[in-house]
Amino acid sequence: MSSLSESNPMRIVLLGKTGLGKSSAGNTIFGGGEEEFKIDSSAKSETHKCEAKTKIINGRKITVVDTPGLFDTVVPEKKLTPELVKCIVECAPGPHAFLVVLRVDRYTDQEEQVITKIEDCFSPEAFKYATVLFTHGYQLKGRVINDFVKTNKKLSEFVEKCGGRCHVIDNEFWNTSQQGQYMNNQYQVAELLSTIEKMVRENGGGFYTNELLQAVEGEIKVEIESLTESNGQMCPEEINKQAKVNVYKKLLIKLIGIATGTIVGALLGVAVAVTLVLLVLSDIPQATPFVAGGLGTVITGSVGGGFVAAGAIGGGMIGAAAAEDAETPGEAVEKAAEAVWEVGKGILDSVRGVSEGYSKLSLSEEKK
Repeated sequence: MSSLSESNPMRIVLLGKTGLGKSSAGNTIFGGGEEEFKIDSSAKSETHKCEAKTKIINGRKITVVDTPGLFDTVVPEKKLTPELVKCIVECAPGPHAFLVVLRVDRYTDQEEQVITKIEDCFSPEAFKYATVLFTHGYQLKGRVINDFVKTNKKLSEFVEKCGGRCHVIDNEFWNTSQQGQYMNNQYQVAELLSTIEKMVRENGGGFYTNELLQAVEGEIKVEIESLTESNGQMCPEEINKQAKVNVYKKLLIKLIGIATGTIVGALLGVAVAVTLVLLVLSDIPQATPFVAGGLGTVITGSVGGGFVAAGAIGGGMIGAAAAEDAETPGEAVEKAAEAVWEVGKGILDSVRGVSEGYSKLSLSEEKK
């Protein structure tokens, strides 16, 4: 565990669906004066990038990590995976707070699906570090955010999972104090940071972490030591930045073939996902029997969600193993795809052989 200090900034990770105002929320937290995070007017998740910015707010050093639309219903994995890996590197050894960004709006089935997806990805431990941040506060129309939450049972239950912690901002209309204290971003951000600090104290004074984030932090430290020895003229900030770039490239090459849903689950502490991703990163050969079983199950036609997931993860492990010696992400993609295809083709040929054997046996039985 680590306490908040000037040298150890408060790390905040923004999570949520594209188009709800995550990037704008990051700018609002930083004061709203400058556009620290680029706003994508097209609101297309495939163009969204993971970014990390650090700034002093009210005497406190704060790092905000803006993420791609991890909970979008349709996100191209080839675009999302690199940004997700970058997010893991940027927030290692772990964030002090996850801010789940939602919009003050009519709560429809679509919003409920997003909430369900978020709940599925979070581990119980991660929820202890989560706070809900609503945007578009002008739509409250004079109400406070807690009253809005109470209007929907599902939404209320989700906020309760996050310790009852919720705040509201308005990225467009609340940038001045002309509308009163509550409808003012400066006041709301101060309240939000106070809630996060209280949450950190309740969690023992530290930040959220898991084995994956700790492993990534260890890799960053190794890189820092290596760069310090070989590049004595670089300042600490440059060394730290370059170390993260190096670790990002290594992780991306290893994880390029694994399902993004598994990587999201690993970031948010789902035990099985953490174990599988660490297996890919550290000891790939031991995964071979599980991989073959997973792919075999899918190819033979089983439709259970667990079997399909096993096949996807299995394919990811094969891809990761094949990409081990790749020098660039592009090369890693090619090697991963080729390896998964070769293994899958071999299993498919075996299945066809078994199927043909059964067919011949059935015909002979009929003749009898």
